[in-house]
Amino acid sequence: MSGAAIVTVVEAVAEYERKLDAPEGFELPDLGGEPLEPRVFTSIYHDTADRSLAHAGITLRRRTERGRSLWQLKLPAGDARLELEEAGGPAGAPKSIAQLLVAHLRHGPVAPVAELRTRRHGALVARNGSTAEVTIDDVSVMDALRVVEEFVEIEVELKQGKPKQLGVIADELEHAGARPTDGTPKLFRVLRLPVDDHAPAGPLDALRIRLRAQLRTVLANDPGTRLGRDPESLHDMRVAVRRSRALLRAGQPLYANDLSGLTEELRWVGEKLGAVRDLDVLLERLRAETEDLDPADRTASRALLRTLERRRTSARTSLLKVLGGDRYFALLDRFAAEVDGLTPSGADVTLDELAKRELKKLRKDVRATGTEPADDELHALRKRGKRVRYAYELAGKSAVVKRAKALQDVLGEHQDSVVAEMTLRDLSSAPERAIVAGRLIERERARRASARNGWRRAWDRLARAAK
Repeated sequence: MSGAAIVTVVEAVAEYERKLDAPEGFELPDLGGEPLEPRVFTSIYHDTADRSLAHAGITLRRRTERGRSLWQLKLPAGDARLELEEAGGPAGAPKSIAQLLVAHLRHGPVAPVAELRTRRHGALVARNGSTAEVTIDDVSVMDALRVVEEFVEIEVELKQGKPKQLGVIADELEHAGARPTDGTPKLFRVLRLPVDDHAPAGPLDALRIRLRAQLRTVLANDPGTRLGRDPESLHDMRVAVRRSRALLRAGQPLYANDLSGLTEELRWVGEKLGAVRDLDVLLERLRAETEDLDPADRTASRALLRTLERRRTSARTSLLKVLGGDRYFALLDRFAAEVDGLTPSGADVTLDELAKRELKKLRKDVRATGTEPADDELHALRKRGKRVRYAYELAGKSAVVKRAKALQDVLGEHQDSVVAEMTLRDLSSAPERAIVAGRLIERERARRASARNGWRRAWDRLARAAK
């Protein structure tokens, strides 16, 4: 299978919303809003035979209302969802949407899995400079012409302003009798998917559950990474790949399988994701740094940024080719199969012991680090600290995880500054760029000095938390 390297798609909109349950016959309290026109629409949800989209938290539906048919795709995007829609009929999703789902469609096409008929009414409500649509949905789950289930759901969807205002409105609705939910979309409530939420039978079972979660995260963020509208999709996908490698490394005493091949493939795709992500971070960093320069330097800085943007475009083109290739699809299949096929090593070791082993290695490296460590020494400590963080996540030790993340952040700031200076030096050969590059390098050195002064304090807090 191969996917298109160039992704073209209709406009994507970030959707912030809160969902609540409501008893039958629930009426909105007086929220001071303007009534919305009542609506009736039918949504036919589509998924693969193995429910790949639903397991990844993605919804694909064709909604019909007053003779108009729209395909809608909703993707995870941090604390929001990214919504895409395009007109289309029952023959199938438009190409612009389907091409984002190639990783999910690699074993077969989508087909209808549920039909929901919704009667909606509500109000447009303003709160502290923000506006939101507050709607009551009376939902009927259909089987042909027969209603098999009914429920009532309230949605508070941000239209303008800050997402935190959704909580203010949701609180008023709860006081009126609505009940908070975990935000599960309507489809997932109907499908009732099995989840890995049972108590692990042992350390290997816990490792398997955590690894499956990483694969779901990769697949959840694959479409958003292809789309390229939200850099956090790529970031979350890369983190899941890195976390998978760290978990396999930390959990190696638990299983007898040789997973070196899988680890190497994860490293390969992680590097491709990292090439784009690192440029995203650098561009965001330098754009912020150049905002307060004087006009002449700000003009010169634009040439630096344009060069980085071209590099980013090239790296993204390379990444899309990877994500459309057979090697990547084979990796996804291999990941799932090898995690399912993990066999016990027979070693009598607990998750706490595995985490402490990683901490011991970090402590040894810290003790070997002098008062003026080289940049690559601090970078190595950061990577070791990341392994500690993921190992303690596996063990369920949140206090230690918090401190490990703090160490990772301060050392990550140092490494970002190192990379920024190296890049600025590389881009400063032209005389008109040299002055502004020099000024930005001075700032990077100040940030690097701050990180150098703070990393040992972060380590001490981590060591105390681990006790």
